Amino acid sequence: MPVHMITMPKWGLSMEQGQVNGWLKALGEKVGKGDEVLDVETDKIASGVECAFDGILRRQIAKEGDTLPVGALLAVVSDEATTEAEIDQAVEAFQRDFVPASADAADAGPQPEKAQIGGRTIRYLKIGEGGTPVVLIHGFGGDLNNWLFNHADLAAHRAVWALDLPGHGESGKAVEAGDADELAASVIAFLDDRGIGRAHLVGHSMGSLVAMTVADKAPQRVASLSLIAGAGLGKEINREYIDGFVAGSSRNTIKPHLTKLFADPSLVTRQLVEDIVKYKRLEGVNEALQKIASSAFEGNVQRKLYRDRLATLAPRTLVIWGAQDQIIPASHAQGLAGDVSVHVVEGKGHMVQMEAASEVNRLLNDFFGD
Repeated sequence: MPVHMITMPKWGLSMEQGQVNGWLKALGEKVGKGDEVLDVETDKIASGVECAFDGILRRQIAKEGDTLPVGALLAVVSDEATTEAEIDQAVEAFQRDFVPASADAADAGPQPEKAQIGGRTIRYLKIGEGGTPVVLIHGFGGDLNNWLFNHADLAAHRAVWALDLPGHGESGKAVEAGDADELAASVIAFLDDRGIGRAHLVGHSMGSLVAMTVADKAPQRVASLSLIAGAGLGKEINREYIDGFVAGSSRNTIKPHLTKLFADPSLVTRQLVEDIVKYKRLEGVNEALQKIASSAFEGNVQRKLYRDRLATLAPRTLVIWGAQDQIIPASHAQGLAGDVSVHVVEGKGHMVQMEAASEVNRLLNDFFGD
């Protein structure tokens, strides 16, 4: 068996380094494809680094607390037959040849852009070329960075676009009614402006409701629907979270609500909280969020549902949910009529596309199929 290297991953375009928080597998322990071997924290979020090989964890190169650049050697996986000398030789060769990417090189890839579409500024990011395009639509209070761990992986064989919905991220903050129809119209205008005739739509949370509304309004534009922890598939929603997010304006008032997004609350980093606080303090944000929330929810009930018509909205539909979702119950994924593919990921929460990125990416890439 060859000597396999586990290196510091690159999560998102701006990531240059990560800090090792701790090891999840012991030296000498068997590991398999998809196993999380160690925990790494970036300036955005903490996450487990997965192994891409079957074997034995033979070396833990990085130490807890180390801050290392993207691509740096973290661990070595091999089998029992590989000698220590062979591993020494492989590690020495890797370290000799490894050159950290410069900041300039890190910035050389695709970067978010802005365009005036339908009378408002829309920020978007495109990665990849060819194939049937994919459009990623974030949820309430989110932005295109919610796809930090997914965007590049999904773009390996196709063009993948992510955008900030009106009222969110760095897009224009003004909304009129703020309802799903208005947000869906902004997505259709985005498709028109970018020359995207037909696309796979991937929505997270409220983004799923928006994606389904696009499919309802313009079915010819939708190749498939992928709904992750989707709003619009059942009545219940955690209104305490929604109200807390809207009202929160400081680290102390908003962090308790952000931790509800993850099955593991330790994944909420200081930088993630600070980024949300900065967004919440922008002019027009609270007014936009209040309008969007009021139009989408009445008490603890979602106003607009597509559950009974889901199978008729698009040629194919995939539903993914985290079993420990504290915002929208994973039970909404059960009992869906028609030919809908459903996957519930155990041990993960509302931000399942972040907490189980590799699994979600595999499901999506297999589903797109082209």
